[in-house]
Amino acid sequence: MRIAAIVEYDGSGFSGWQRQDDVPTVQQSVEEALTRIAAAEIRVVTAGRTDAGVHASAQVIHFDTHVERTPRAWAHGANSYLPPGVAILWAGRVADDFHARYSATGREYRYVILNRSIRPTYLARRVTHEYRPLDVARMQVAARSLVGTHDFTSFRAVECQAKSPVRELRRLEISRQGELVIVHVAANAFLHHMVRNLAGLLMAIGAGEHAPEWARDVLDARDRTVGDITASPDGLYLSRIDYPPAFGIPGSDAAPLIESLQPRTGPAIGA
Repeated sequence: MRIAAIVEYDGSGFSGWQRQDDVPTVQQSVEEALTRIAAAEIRVVTAGRTDAGVHASAQVIHFDTHVERTPRAWAHGANSYLPPGVAILWAGRVADDFHARYSATGREYRYVILNRSIRPTYLARRVTHEYRPLDVARMQVAARSLVGTHDFTSFRAVECQAKSPVRELRRLEISRQGELVIVHVAANAFLHHMVRNLAGLLMAIGAGEHAPEWARDVLDARDRTVGDITASPDGLYLSRIDYPPAFGIPGSDAAPLIESLQPRTGPAIGA
């Protein structure tokens, strides 16, 4: 039988999602916990690998097993063996043709920026710090020129292994909530480092380093060296993965939680 699950994690203490030798990863933690519940080896498939330091409020996985357990046992039982930074939010049986990665029809990320002169304290590694005042209006203008189906070679990592650089960027919106600037990105799929590279470009424009029109110039160049700004993984959250309703995967958009990361009231930005 095939079981799907939704996993939430704080990526700060992990070397990314994918299992690696001699370093802690989220995949290893999840597989070891599920193996203990099944009393048999479990290996999981994920909707998308996240880099070191990247968080997830709605990562989706699946695994195959002959072991009968209730959905509550898979989720709550596994959580009793998971480290504090990882939790299974939901688990349930799905059709055998469900695939966490290939059945997905869309993915969304939030990139959360603390925009003030003073570095973060309790939000450290949960937000990216930008001390320069960001002009959200300039960032919004730049973002509009990037939405659509394009060749995103200029926004992919050199080591990206995707066969095609073409992606449908469905949504790229920037908003301010007090000292937080939030970049909301949705696409059919993403290239390696694509969200961080988009965020880096938008932050440079918002800080006044470049005009908003530079975003389109970088896109059209199809050359990573033209817009070579990769934002920190801190503050990046995989926030939603969409599937056809027939698979019965619960909706999993944790935007209200992510966007409530408001720092305490302090001096004005740039003070």
